[in-house]
Amino acid sequence: MAMLVRNMNKSLVAICFVALLCSCGQSEPAFDKAAYEAEVLEWREGRLARLKAPTGYLNQIGLFWLEEGDYRFGSGADNDIRLPAKAASSIGVFEVNEAGVRMTAEAGVDVFSDDEPVTSILILDDTTEAPVQVTHRSFAWTVVQRDGRFAVRVRDFEHPFVATFGPLPYFAVDPSLRVAAILRRYDEPRIADVETVIEGLGYHPESPGTVEFVIDDDTYELEAYTSGDRLFFVFGDMTNRDDTYGAGRFLYADAPGEDGRTVLDFNLAYSPPCAFNDFSTCPVASPRNRLPIRIEAGEKFEPSLHYSADAGY
Repeated sequence: MAMLVRNMNKSLVAICFVALLCSCGQSEPAFDKAAYEAEVLEWREGRLARLKAPTGYLNQIGLFWLEEGDYRFGSGADNDIRLPAKAASSIGVFEVNEAGVRMTAEAGVDVFSDDEPVTSILILDDTTEAPVQVTHRSFAWTVVQRDGRFAVRVRDFEHPFVATFGPLPYFAVDPSLRVAAILRRYDEPRIADVETVIEGLGYHPESPGTVEFVIDDDTYELEAYTSGDRLFFVFGDMTNRDDTYGAGRFLYADAPGEDGRTVLDFNLAYSPPCAFNDFSTCPVASPRNRLPIRIEAGEKFEPSLHYSADAGY
């Protein structure tokens, strides 16, 4: 009898939640499962293309944290920052101070920014309006700033990992895990304190509130982060133990209007950049954003698709 009452309460919660959604506006048109699955498969193709693009995550080969001071870099063994052998033995020097990171190139070494040769340049970091990228042969580097700390991120546009990468593994498309959700706004937006895969480095996005949703008659919530005109989620679930990336997955949703309604489509959940290399600063799912169920939708994790800093090439 007690179990029957609990099941009835679960059903009542789900019915009330759906009724609340419907009361906020007109019902959505009939769901076209075939069209939806085609859209998800198209998104997956785009996902792989974005990863393999020059601006994707797969060609990253190094992330070097910097304190104030000078750092020589190049392929030579005596450099503070050592690049693969196909780079010049000595490319130049990074000069780091509170204003940022300035690069000065060695005489006679070809270094470019926006296809123009440079000998000295302040490398504006990725938090500025116009971040700078500098290139040398097949390599490129930018400066990232996290929690007031600077790091140089290095890419190789000819990285062999890119050519051999894929396919990405996925759960089967499950339309039932495209769920209606309601944003429960905080009285005022809050700054979240989220850990990252880099020990001691935090991620501090603005959060407008939490979203509530129902899966199998149970109600759950995730804290949302503001990302432009969308909501961003870093969430974990029980599949992190075996099928998906242990630190959690990423998901975006449309920002709701005044009615608070949005949709969480877990079929579009995907692995963070750190699932593919050691050179990213990914946030990890906070304890409050770890769901006590398996979300068997979206992208899986395959260890063979991870490039380690120890691999070399």
